[in-house]
Amino acid sequence: MKNLRNSILIVFAIFIFSACEEIYTPKPKGYMRIDFPEKSYQQLDSECPFSFEYPKRSFLENRSKGIVKPCWYNLHYPQYANTVHLSYTPIQKDSLYKHIEDARQLAMKHIVKANEIEEKVFSNDSLKIYGIAYNFSGETATNFQFFLTDSANHFFRGAMYFNLPPNPDSLATVEQYIKQDLLHLIETFRWQPEPSN
Repeated sequence: MKNLRNSILIVFAIFIFSACEEIYTPKPKGYMRIDFPEKSYQQLDSECPFSFEYPKRSFLENRSKGIVKPCWYNLHYPQYANTVHLSYTPIQKDSLYKHIEDARQLAMKHIVKANEIEEKVFSNDSLKIYGIAYNFSGETATNFQFFLTDSANHFFRGAMYFNLPPNPDSLATVEQYIKQDLLHLIETFRWQPEPSN
């Protein structure tokens, strides 16, 4: 009986030790797959001196209520924890340079964390739309900023922020998806004619 018990213990020990010999291979860190909806857009309906198309799957919040700045908006992507802040400022006499310099300084604040800041110039003489878009790569708080102006009366600025810690690896696909929407916003942007008295 004692030999049988020792034999069972030996066989059991062999099974345990042979099971432990499996080579463990750590898997690389991965991120969830995101399936994006098909892109569709709608026109901004407001009394502001501009119009543009924005995504139907986003939420456009008017920030003008209760403040002295008319035509300020937040474009929310709640499913992606993303907000694009949009602001409009009428240009006062000789203030265009100040607005452009402020927009440039706000973009360059992120140079400390950015791996690269790519600038893209927009110029459409027939529509009087001129501007610059700043595309950031790296662990920056913002991923995309832009401004548009007619160089005489109007100045419009946008800045994209994730409401999450910056992680370029996990946010890259969402970032590219929203940047495409913002480029569409810029391409469809138009100044509205001044109302006649």
